[in-house]
Amino acid sequence: MTTQTNHGVCIVTGGSLGIGHAICRLFAAKGYQVINLDLQAPPDDCNNIQWLQCDVSQVAQVHSSIDSVIRKYSKVDCLISNAGVHLSANIEQTSEDVLDRMFAINVKGAYAAIQAVLPSMVKYQAGSIILMASDQALIAKHNSFAYNLTKSALASMAKTTALDYAKYNIRANAVCPGTIETPLYHNAIDKYLAQSGRDATEVHAEEAALQPLGRLGQPDEVAQLCYFLASENAQFITGSLQVIDGGYTAQ
Repeated sequence: MTTQTNHGVCIVTGGSLGIGHAICRLFAAKGYQVINLDLQAPPDDCNNIQWLQCDVSQVAQVHSSIDSVIRKYSKVDCLISNAGVHLSANIEQTSEDVLDRMFAINVKGAYAAIQAVLPSMVKYQAGSIILMASDQALIAKHNSFAYNLTKSALASMAKTTALDYAKYNIRANAVCPGTIETPLYHNAIDKYLAQSGRDATEVHAEEAALQPLGRLGQPDEVAQLCYFLASENAQFITGSLQVIDGGYTAQ
């Protein structure tokens, strides 16, 4: 039996924390039925948000979860592939197993989700796909070999999907955040502090000072950009890399 929704159905991968959680809450507040695919439960219950436990590194799990959404709601209007993990390491420090895990979560997870939603989007001749890339899809950073590699792959995925499916009125774009104050950011800083023994206040201030706007970005700001890209106001935007980094990559 198909459940009808008046506003649209949005699937978010990795929607339990940080940027993903902000996206889920905003889209739900705007009237979307949101389905969050994440291994970890969200910190709170929200109206219009359904959590499906899913390991995005497992293609079959992603397909099964999204197939269940389509059976229930008939279609998917928007996919936001946000799930990802970070690693601070250069190429010599990156083992094959670690590289495989990074690709499984950051790249194969997006591949599986896009592959699963496309038949429904093609059927209805409409859809918006948003991939959470990074400013590292445009520039390099120190000690970021595998992370940079996966985020560049997501940018490529957005562009090729945009070209292949434009004839079906399906748009694909990549959002490229800079330094955003999320649990991912705090975990990375905490690891650095543990290794260096430096003062936390100083390090956070230095990170903020690296941004031309003088502060870190916030998850809600990235969520607002995603909402715009999913909206009718962005109907002529596809295959783009949308930078939201406080001016960092303009330097």
